[in-house]
Amino acid sequence: MSDNPWLAALTTLFMWWFSTGVILWRVRVADNGTAQDHLNSVIIGLPLLAIGFAAANASLPDLSANGIYLAFLAALALWAWIELAFLSGIITGPNRAPCPAFISPTDRFWHAVGTIAWHELTLILTLTALGIASLHAANPFAFGTFALLFVARVFAKLNLFLGVPRINTHFLPRPLSHLASYFRIGRITAFFPLSVSALTVGSALLLERAINVTHPSMSVGYALLTCLCLLALLEHWFMVLPLPDEKLWRWMIPARKTLNLTPQKDQLEDANGL
Repeated sequence: MSDNPWLAALTTLFMWWFSTGVILWRVRVADNGTAQDHLNSVIIGLPLLAIGFAAANASLPDLSANGIYLAFLAALALWAWIELAFLSGIITGPNRAPCPAFISPTDRFWHAVGTIAWHELTLILTLTALGIASLHAANPFAFGTFALLFVARVFAKLNLFLGVPRINTHFLPRPLSHLASYFRIGRITAFFPLSVSALTVGSALLLERAINVTHPSMSVGYALLTCLCLLALLEHWFMVLPLPDEKLWRWMIPARKTLNLTPQKDQLEDANGL
């Protein structure tokens, strides 16, 4: 593939939009079916996991543009399957209940951790495996891509928990409807400016590396990561600015079917805006 960093930036933008849309589409289709459909989605997606690990391993000795694109796509494949498993309610955490009312901030935090514990552990184990494999490898970009996605996601989850003005629950699937009770809509906390500052500095440092590296293919790798970091920064600003970000994917997502729910579940979905 080309060593053109602009092509790398466009590739990142397209993959961010397209892969997010495909996952949201599949989860909504399963949501409109049965609980078994969510499990089927994860099983059908297992080739993504296998291909991701195989492609990441194949990319390690190859620092050409092809090798770097392969590493980048491998990390995205691994991330996509784990996110599909999470949004399908298969790999989440031991706590699947809404947040109890009138609990202390500390208890609220640990209840929230319980809702995503197995998901976070899966991400950490995958990140660790990629890190160990990349220790002495020529091409570290599978690890770099996954690490950047992981850090940005941790920032986002903490901001949703601590409080931000805008939280879009429109795409929250039924198996995760309880998560909305752990979000806090309100004024930003001190953690938000720290998050966006870290992502801004990270984007600048990655851009500097993309410009100044001597190996032409390395510039492609850092261009991919720069664009990915900027997209993570944009997603954080979506939590604050009144931008209709859901319109990026709403047109391709099927309408949610009305299910016969218990009154308690109906009230919960009404509260979550689903």
